[in-house]
Amino acid sequence: MSARYHLLLLVAAVSLAALAAESSGGKYTAAERNHWAFKPRATPAIPQFSTPTDQKWAAHPIDAFVLKKLRDQGLSPAPPASRQALIRRVSLDLTGLPPTPEATKAFLADRSPKAYEALVDRLLASPEYAERQARHWLDVVRFAESDGFEYDTHRSEAWQYRDYVIRSLAADKPYDQFLTEQLAGDEIDPANREMLVAASFNRLGPFRKNAGNQDKAYIRNEILTEMTNVVGSAFLGVTLGCARCHDHKFDPIRHTDYYRMQSFFATTEQHDIPMSTEAEKVDWQKRTDAVKKELADLRKRLKETTGAEKAQIEQIIGVKEKQLPEPLPELKTVRSDPKNYFPVHVLERGSSDMPAAKMGMRPLGVLLPDDAAEWGEAIPQPRRKLAAWITDPHNPLTARVLANRLWQSHFGAGIVATPNDFGRMGARPTHPELLDWLGNELVANGWRQRPLHRMMVLSNTYRQASITVPSAAMMEKDPRNRFLWNYSRRRLQAEEMRDAMLQSAGLLNPQRFGPSVIPPIEAELVNLLYKPDQWAVTPDAAQHNRRSVYLFQKRNMRMPFMEVFDSPDTLLSCARRESSTHAPQALELLNGPVTRQASVALAERLAKLPAGQRIDKAFELVFNRPPVPKERAASVRFLAANPLREFTLALFAANDFLYVQ
Repeated sequence: MSARYHLLLLVAAVSLAALAAESSGGKYTAAERNHWAFKPRATPAIPQFSTPTDQKWAAHPIDAFVLKKLRDQGLSPAPPASRQALIRRVSLDLTGLPPTPEATKAFLADRSPKAYEALVDRLLASPEYAERQARHWLDVVRFAESDGFEYDTHRSEAWQYRDYVIRSLAADKPYDQFLTEQLAGDEIDPANREMLVAASFNRLGPFRKNAGNQDKAYIRNEILTEMTNVVGSAFLGVTLGCARCHDHKFDPIRHTDYYRMQSFFATTEQHDIPMSTEAEKVDWQKRTDAVKKELADLRKRLKETTGAEKAQIEQIIGVKEKQLPEPLPELKTVRSDPKNYFPVHVLERGSSDMPAAKMGMRPLGVLLPDDAAEWGEAIPQPRRKLAAWITDPHNPLTARVLANRLWQSHFGAGIVATPNDFGRMGARPTHPELLDWLGNELVANGWRQRPLHRMMVLSNTYRQASITVPSAAMMEKDPRNRFLWNYSRRRLQAEEMRDAMLQSAGLLNPQRFGPSVIPPIEAELVNLLYKPDQWAVTPDAAQHNRRSVYLFQKRNMRMPFMEVFDSPDTLLSCARRESSTHAPQALELLNGPVTRQASVALAERLAKLPAGQRIDKAFELVFNRPPVPKERAASVRFLAANPLREFTLALFAANDFLYVQ
C-alpha cells in the first residue's frame, strides 16, 4: 500500500474514534450541536459593493451573496444569456416544456424592460408549472404505483396522490400545510377524501408480500422503517435510517433517536378503502375462487406424485398462480387508532427478533435541550404533532432543505450538493449565508414556494450565459462552477425529452389528471414480469401521448427510454437525478419507438409546408431558434440525400435539443 493510502486510513480511524467518543451517552457535545445544519438559521447581512458595476449586478440579495463569493474567489460573472437562450431555459425549468415558436417570437418582439418578468409570471401561473414541479417532489418521496419486489402488485389508485401533489403546487399551497397533510392528513380530517389521499404518502414505499406464513413483527418493522426513513431524507435532509441498527457513525443521531422518531407511527395502521362496486366485488371473488380451487387440487396432487410428473405439476401451479386476478382497486392510505398502539422498542441491529428498551415519541435529540423528556407513548394525533415540530419556523433543517431543493431545480446543483444529507458526510454549503437567507424568505412568505422560484429565475445569477469554452483561469479556480460564474449547461431529463419531442411533433395530449397511462413497450420486456398481464396497455392510443408525469410508474418495469436517460428506480428517495452518458442512449435516440414516432410525426407536420420553409420551421420547433446559415446549408445537403423523417430524427438526437444552456 502507498504511504498516502496509509495516511487516509489513519485519518479515518482517528475521525471514527472521535465520533464514537462524541456519540457516547445521552447528551450531545458542543461539536455535535455546532454542525452548521443543526444551528439556527442566521439573519445574514446582505453584502454591499463599492463599484457601480457590481452594485448594479448585485441589486437583488441573491446576486449580492453570489457576487460576494465570486469576488472572494477572484472570479467574475458571465455576461447575460441571449433572450433566445433565456426563454428556452426558463420555460423548461419552470414547466418542463420548451416554448412554442409563437411564445418565442412574442417574447423576442417585446422590448419592454418588464418583458422577462412578465414571461416568468405567465409560466408560474400555467398548469404546466405544477406538473413539472410535481415531478421533482415525486422523485424525493419515491412515488410509484406498484409494490416492487417479486410480485410488484399494482396500486390502482396511487395516481390520486400524484394528482394531489400537482393540485397542491398549482394552488401554491404553503409547504408547512403540504407537508402536514401528507404526514397526517387522516388525523386532520378522516372523513375528507383529499386528506386521506395526501396521507397515502405514508404508503408510498416498496412493500414485500411474502407467500405462506408471515412474520408479523418483521413486516410491521419494515413498514415502520419505510415511514420513518423517508421523513429523515425528504423533510429533514438527514440520513436518519443510518441509526436503525446502531448510533449513527457520523451524525449526532442516536440509536434511541431513531426509534423515538419511529414511535410517532406506533398508532398508525394501513387502511385500504375499496373503490369498486358490489357487482365488481362479486365477479372478482368468483374468478379468484375458481383459480384457488384449481390451485388447491393441483397442490393436493403434488403431494401424491414424484419425478417428472411432479415437476410438470409445479410448472402448472406457477402458471395458475399468475392467473389470480389483480386485487380490486383500493386507495391505500393510513389511519391512526390510539386503541391499537403497538409499543416501539429499540431493536438491536435493527432486527425485530431482538427488541430492547421501549421507546416513547420524541424528535431528534440534537435539536432539543439536553435530556429532553420523551413526549409520551400514545399522545393523540402523533403524526400531526411530528409535522408541527418539523414545520416549526425555528426548526433549522426544514426550510433550508426545501430552499436547497428549489435552488437545485434551477441551477443544476444545490447550495448543498447532497440534498438528502445535510450531515457530516454530506457536502458543505457553497453559500451558507444565501441558504439561510432563502430559508428565511421561504418562511416569511408563508412557506409558499412560487415566490422563491420567481426570485431565483429573475436573478442575474440565473440569467448568465452558459460559457461553453471557459478560460483556463476560470476552470482552474472553479472547474465545477460551484460558485456560479456562469450558467451550467444541463441535459434534459427523460420526461423533458419525451414531452418536448411530443410537443414539437404536434402529438402532445394536454389532458390532465386521472388514472395513469400504460403505454406499449416491447413484448420481450413485458414477458419478464411475474405477471405479464399486469402491463395492460391503455386501449386509447391518444392517451399514450400524454405528459410523462401521467405515465404509470411501475417499480419493476420502467419504459426503456426513461430508464436509459436516468429516471430513478423509485425504491429509495431520489434527491438528485444523475446525468450519465453512454452508448445505449444514442441507440435509443436513433432506434427507440419514442424518438421514431416523434420524428415521423414531425416530418408529416413539416411536409405540409412549402419546401423552402421546412428547415426553418423544424429548427424553431425542435431547437426553439432559427438555423444559422451554416446549419441551413448543411440541412439542405442532408435533405437532398435523405428522407424528411431522417432529418427530424437527427434534430432530436442533436445536443442543441438535448441540452439547456
